[in-house]
Amino acid sequence: MVYSEEEANPLLASSGPRRRAPVPQHPPMQNQFASSTRVEDFSKKDDRRPLIHRFCTTCTGYACARPELDNKAIYYEDTLNDEPWDCTFGTSSEDGIWVNFGDQVGTCMGSLVWILIIYSVFTISLLAHNQKLPNGIAMMHGTICGLALACHAKTTFTDPGSIPQEAVPREALMRKGITTHAMCSHCQTYKPPLSHHCRICNRCISRMDHHCPWMNNCVGAYNFKHFILFLCYTWIGCAFALIIFSLNYFLCNSEDCAFDVILVQLVRFMTVILIATLLFVSSMIMNVTYGIMTGVGTIDRLKNKAYNISGEGEEAPLKLKDIFGIQGYWTWILPIDPVFEDYDLVLGYSIPQRLMREIKREGNINV
Repeated sequence: MVYSEEEANPLLASSGPRRRAPVPQHPPMQNQFASSTRVEDFSKKDDRRPLIHRFCTTCTGYACARPELDNKAIYYEDTLNDEPWDCTFGTSSEDGIWVNFGDQVGTCMGSLVWILIIYSVFTISLLAHNQKLPNGIAMMHGTICGLALACHAKTTFTDPGSIPQEAVPREALMRKGITTHAMCSHCQTYKPPLSHHCRICNRCISRMDHHCPWMNNCVGAYNFKHFILFLCYTWIGCAFALIIFSLNYFLCNSEDCAFDVILVQLVRFMTVILIATLLFVSSMIMNVTYGIMTGVGTIDRLKNKAYNISGEGEEAPLKLKDIFGIQGYWTWILPIDPVFEDYDLVLGYSIPQRLMREIKREGNINV
């Protein structure tokens, strides 16, 4: 959560602006409070993150403190996990592991994605095994496919941004005097802007773009990064495999290019799949790019088109840091969960538990 000085002015006390506790793994941020003796270290209180997560956060601390962040703002990290800890599978608020069991067709389509990618790796590996292809090329293709599968798994099993029952409007909306808010008639919860109710997942999803059957999950604020990476790695893998087949099979006339019957059929069938996948993924990448540039998701764009209100919205383009996080540019290409600069702004809502922790934190700091 972050407040700029302009946003904090209406809430300032006579003693000066409110301060947030610095995060120890961010040395540049900690130095900002070096002269203060009243700032208490909250980094180790209520920290229920796994050990590997805390270790990785410590290692990436320098990357988190990016120079393009607002230097006038004071940052802190809320490390308390409000998510359920039950080892249950489903999409309800009580389930600890997000899995969509309500769409059997989506389950089959998601499994088909894995089968086709593994089939592509098998075909390229078989060509390398028969000395028709250098092993390094096969390893590069396998790495790209492995990243694509990892991104697919993260998109499928990551909560896309389901809105909890206790969700409340953001504090910024309250300060603006907005007192009328939308409610979901199905979930009976607060419905932030750009959110939609998914009948398949049976949850309201924050900044929902669409429900993708190939992912067997909705694409929302939390897994949008993984979905984009999956599209990019799939496109790169398809283009790379087509180049390999073109140079080593279709455009080769020497005697070294002789393939047996099995390899010929594998390559031909794989080529048809690659071309179809490349065209489909290209259209999806253009659709996602347009959504980022306009700030309007697929569902909202279709609704605007149906009611002839396209172009009348006031949505701003999505910032890349609100998709890929602020951990550092090197994390943008990896299927790891993003850390947002302002979770309330990205998700469109807040929760009373976090607000109470913030009030308690401020009370301890301003004593």
